[in-house]
Amino acid sequence: MYHAIVFLPLVGFLIAGFFGRLIGARASEVVTTSLLAVCAVLSWIAFVNVGFGSGTTHVQVAPWITSGDLVVNWAFRIDTLTAVMLVVVNTVSFLVHLYSIGYMHEDPARPRFFAYLSLFTFAMLMLVTADNLVQMFFGWEGVGLASYLLIGFWYEKPSANAAAIKAFVVNRVGDFGFALGIFMVFALFGTVAFDQIFPHAATVAKQTVHFIGFDWNAMNITCLLLFMGAMGKSAQFLLHTWLPDAMEGPTPVSALIHAATMVTAGVFMVARLSPLFEYAPVALIVVTVIGGTTAFFAATIGLVQNDIKKVIAYSTCSQLGYMFVGLGVGAYSAGIFHLFTHAFFKALLFLSAGSVIHAMHHEQDMRHMGGLRKYIPFTAAMMAIGNLALTGFPFTAGYFSKDAIIEAAYASHTPGAAYAFIMTVVAAALTSFYSWRLFFMTFEGKALWSGAGHGDPAHARADEAHAAPASAAAHGDGAHGAAASHGAAHGADDDHGHGHGAHTPHESPLVMLIPLAVLAVGALFAGYIFRSAFIGEGHDAFWKEALFTGPDNHILHAMHEVPGWVALSPSVAMLIGLAIAVWFYLADPRKPRELAASQPLAYNFLLNKWYFDELYDFLFVRPAKRLGRFLWKRGDGWLIDGFGPDGISARVVDVTDRTVRLQSGYLYHYAFAMLIGVAVLVTWYLVGGGAR
Repeated sequence: MYHAIVFLPLVGFLIAGFFGRLIGARASEVVTTSLLAVCAVLSWIAFVNVGFGSGTTHVQVAPWITSGDLVVNWAFRIDTLTAVMLVVVNTVSFLVHLYSIGYMHEDPARPRFFAYLSLFTFAMLMLVTADNLVQMFFGWEGVGLASYLLIGFWYEKPSANAAAIKAFVVNRVGDFGFALGIFMVFALFGTVAFDQIFPHAATVAKQTVHFIGFDWNAMNITCLLLFMGAMGKSAQFLLHTWLPDAMEGPTPVSALIHAATMVTAGVFMVARLSPLFEYAPVALIVVTVIGGTTAFFAATIGLVQNDIKKVIAYSTCSQLGYMFVGLGVGAYSAGIFHLFTHAFFKALLFLSAGSVIHAMHHEQDMRHMGGLRKYIPFTAAMMAIGNLALTGFPFTAGYFSKDAIIEAAYASHTPGAAYAFIMTVVAAALTSFYSWRLFFMTFEGKALWSGAGHGDPAHARADEAHAAPASAAAHGDGAHGAAASHGAAHGADDDHGHGHGAHTPHESPLVMLIPLAVLAVGALFAGYIFRSAFIGEGHDAFWKEALFTGPDNHILHAMHEVPGWVALSPSVAMLIGLAIAVWFYLADPRKPRELAASQPLAYNFLLNKWYFDELYDFLFVRPAKRLGRFLWKRGDGWLIDGFGPDGISARVVDVTDRTVRLQSGYLYHYAFAMLIGVAVLVTWYLVGGGAR
């Protein structure tokens, strides 16, 4: 069964990738989607068997690497944590495959698209089933490659290419730290296999490494390096800049990569290595602080974004911060619980946004929407359910998982936990505001999408209308400019190819709406159904040592004993954010414009994403380009070429050419040269040598 779960997506990739043109687009869609349906069903069976029955299972596939002391086998580690991730990855991937049949129906490159989706799924499954760090790194880099291919799927668009490269490069920064962390693990333990690492973690935790004149705790350094990889893959503060740009890919890609799979890889990795992180208190503090900072930071940016997908993207970034707060305070199961519920409601939000974009002829700017609820009521209802779950409305999925993390942050007494508690509560209010802002701008109010005024800044939603340059920067994904020769050629296959002519929005086809309904069920009920298993009284029996907590870690019990006001604080914050959104976008729509006009510095600071792109461009991109240009012009051009091909080598060629010209092949030339030579010798003898 486990071989089928992992390898069926690979089979789908091979069929659609190598034989897609032969069998056609429809066959590619059916084959890949059907195989993912089988994987999803088998994953739920595995989830029940492992979580509520058999416990950990090891499946040996084949020997892989044997080099000196390094022995790496290709094997699957199937425990509760793996089973949870199998359900998340395969369920969402299957629904995204199904949804894409409708969303991508006009794209001629559908076989390639579905092949990439299946390849991405296979790489993620390799990651979550890994029995050792090398195999995990293989899956880790595999999802990086697949994300590059999917983000840049419409490769004729310069903005899509730039976004794909940016995602790849930023992740390489994090992956460099992850690779160093794996090297450290091997140096400390002499192995990369989890079963041989985890039992000796307590002993190795006392070791130190000498570096730059100081002795450092080896476990803290190792876990900090590993977490660096998680920061890149999960788009945490400082390594987050690739996430919003990744919206250049088709909307189903956004749902798959940014809701349930790639961005959760870092969360999964920290949870899997909880036996190491439990003995690395400094690393856990860093995880907590970075997580709290990301939750707040990303939420502030989401407040003023205009692209419907980018608002949801920053929401993803913020929610990942919550997950890391849970991991950082030692509530590993709470962090994974939020990962589990988040997969449902965030995929629902992304796919609902795709349905809106599909209805709007691929318009993404919310300022050109409004009043859509009467035209696409089902999509509006699904978006509302996703918002309720995301904002933590009582008894929805997010209410149980997100609130558990906030309570754990308050109950923890580790450094950084109080900071994380404050940041996550504030982020809860901000999340509620920007989520309902998105809903109201899209589905309520005056319709701004038809008639002569469509696209006219004078008719735009007004909190951004006064700052045209800034809003252009915020929307700077090429959406309204060169949105693509590809979009012109292929019409509906480009999220950014607008149809500005008069049109009436319409509901998406059934193949796109069914995944929304399924995800909505998860967004509403997954938290309530699985709360006890993940973080309740039955969590010990459910996890079966898949997650490790030290003997002094009692956070899961302490979080249930927090004061009543702490438990109520996320709900109060949610209501405050909702009330302000109603005031700004329903009761007094002029208020956002007035506020933005009165606070231009703060507004543009948030609109331009805290200027991180500009800062990184100044600190890293431009110096790197200058260095590259110097090495090219002076190093390669002047030094190497100047003294090599254009210098000594060129002179040798010149001398050779001139020497060759002396060999004319004519006998009288050689006779003449011999006579000249004889004349010179005779002259020398008579004038010089004969006198002596």
